[in-house]
Amino acid sequence: MPKPAASAPAAPTFVRRGKVKEVYEVSPTELEFRFTNDISVFDKHVPTEIPFKGETLCRTAAHWFERCSRLGVRHHFLRLSGPTAMRVRRVQVVPNPRSLGASPKGYLVPLELIVRYYLAGSLWDRVRAGKAAAADLGFPAGTTLAYGQKLPEAHFEVTTKLEPVDRLLKIPEALELAAIDRRQLDELKETILKIDRAMQEEIGPRGLLHVDGKKEFGVADDGALMVVDTFGTADEDRFWDKDAYERGRQVDFSKEFVRQHYRQSGYHDRLQKARETHAEEPAIPPLPPLLVDEVSRLYTTVFERLTGEPFAPTDRRT
Repeated sequence: MPKPAASAPAAPTFVRRGKVKEVYEVSPTELEFRFTNDISVFDKHVPTEIPFKGETLCRTAAHWFERCSRLGVRHHFLRLSGPTAMRVRRVQVVPNPRSLGASPKGYLVPLELIVRYYLAGSLWDRVRAGKAAAADLGFPAGTTLAYGQKLPEAHFEVTTKLEPVDRLLKIPEALELAAIDRRQLDELKETILKIDRAMQEEIGPRGLLHVDGKKEFGVADDGALMVVDTFGTADEDRFWDKDAYERGRQVDFSKEFVRQHYRQSGYHDRLQKARETHAEEPAIPPLPPLLVDEVSRLYTTVFERLTGEPFAPTDRRT
């Protein structure tokens, strides 16, 4: 009598959609991230797809997770499951981890930890607007702050993760929100610095400077901290061309190129004014068609310079 055919494994179940990737449940302990060609800036979803963006992000993130393994840094990455998909260990996503009990485990730390090595981005916006001075940033008195300068030391910032618009947090507020203590926060900082040092050692010979970047963490089921989500891509981090910087220019190899388009068009100013006055936020317009191919080339170029590998797309979807 023939044996009954083995049942096929259940298809992953859709869980949620983030700014640029979809999350699927594979099992109670495993998720799949599927990277789209979407792009977002200023916490707004741009109504334009960027060819090959999802694949470059997925493969770049896998590259850095593999580097973490060699560094002995714990993380949630398991394996690539396709050109635009990866499997990761699952953690609970809850706005208030303390609701999980006195010693919560197995959850996403609801913070984004940002480390800046050069003055750029939103920090420069605050400095330029007079909302942050050297003393506020913990730098020596009399420190002159100018766009693009190398900061006296790595500057840490903590923002919310699960709110509609990220906001800066003071350390006591961050510790309470994340259900971690100061020792754990210091461990997170040291882990970030360890990863970033290794990243700069690798990309420096390929002519890049790591300007700043964000990382996210989870608390594993055994209580250990681990790197989660993704990092080190053109979306999460900012990179500059090293040779150009040494000649006094800041040439971006990151999503900052797209942000600058919306700054120059005046959209960013309108958005910030709406947020400051609690008015209705203006819809973000699509990228002009002439910019789409340029942005796509930017992402593939960043992939090559970060990983040292030529980009030959395996996902033919655009």
